[in-house]
Amino acid sequence: MKKITPLLLVALLFVSCNSVKRNQRFIAQGNYDTAIELAVKKLQKNSHSSKADEHIVLLEEAYKKAVDKDKRNIKYFQKSDNPDAPREIYYTYVQLRNRQDLIRPLLPLSISSLNRNAKFKFEDYSDEIAQARKVYEVHLYDIGKNYMSYNTKDDYRKAYTVFCELTDINPNYRDTKQLRDEAHYRGTDFVLVAINNYSGILIPYRLEEDLLNFNTYGLDDFWTEYHSEPQNNIDYTYGIDLNFRVIEVSPEKIFEKSFHREKEVKTGWKYKKDRNGNIVKDENGMPIKIDIFETVEAEILITTQSKATHVVGEVIYRNLLTGRELNNFPLETEFIFENVFATYTGNKKALTKDDLKIIKNEFVPFPSSEQMVYDAGEAIKEQLKRILNDNNFR
Repeated sequence: MKKITPLLLVALLFVSCNSVKRNQRFIAQGNYDTAIELAVKKLQKNSHSSKADEHIVLLEEAYKKAVDKDKRNIKYFQKSDNPDAPREIYYTYVQLRNRQDLIRPLLPLSISSLNRNAKFKFEDYSDEIAQARKVYEVHLYDIGKNYMSYNTKDDYRKAYTVFCELTDINPNYRDTKQLRDEAHYRGTDFVLVAINNYSGILIPYRLEEDLLNFNTYGLDDFWTEYHSEPQNNIDYTYGIDLNFRVIEVSPEKIFEKSFHREKEVKTGWKYKKDRNGNIVKDENGMPIKIDIFETVEAEILITTQSKATHVVGEVIYRNLLTGRELNNFPLETEFIFENVFATYTGNKKALTKDDLKIIKNEFVPFPSSEQMVYDAGEAIKEQLKRILNDNNFR
């Protein structure tokens, strides 16, 4: 067990005093449930601490005031014509129940300084909650149906939110699930995406497939659905054209360049001698050794293979109902294939570090033009993904 030093005891008392003062402030400000949550957390940790009595008394006070406030609000909304009244009444009854459930596990709570147990007036709100829920269910259902009657995408989306809340309260209420799905369908923007190739160069079929596979773009738009092929019984609101204007593939090129390498390398050592041929020794009497260097040479032939693809295009957003162009985003990328390898003659020791790396390489077959276009298309796909994620239709 950790030893409580005087300094630690002062720190613990300071923290406890601060939490008591903070709770008093919450109660004075009318933040009763915040005060209740803080007091419960303190008592869950230790209901027998030196400051437990203060937390319990504050919990009693905050609970009583919170219940009084909720009941006053319920009476007000029961008499008012506020359209939010069914919601407020239902969730206030739920709050009354949940507040009791938060405190109940702590009971009994003993207040040592007052020689009594804490007093909390608990009630059974199940009937009130059930009745309020029924009223609120009808209220939500009517609101959702009303939104759908306006027959606009924005209102269908509002209806969807309402039916989702109704489903959370009562998953089996009438035809709510069907209405929720219908609201989502009617609130969705269906987008028809087309690839148009004006470059005169064939686009690989697998690149088209990849570009039109929207599952790979990580799009997070609940209200937009992309189709590459028109589907029956769907009215497409928007269209996206991915136009390829230029696709250029350069000829295969091979560049060769030779270089002369020359370097002094250590080949051994010998004893240092004076003019008379005697071995020279250091101050410790040890023979002095000197390195022997030799100049070595080599010729290296560096070969560079290269081939490049240049792709230029655009992404055009259109309103298919009006035929109007909404936005235009340029696309451009270049993919370069390059392979460098080398051969040499002479002494390998004369080569540089970079030379030693590239002599390990070999000639590789040039990629086909189709492969080059496909590889360039990977960058186009990333650009398209960015455009789709950054630009929606709302």
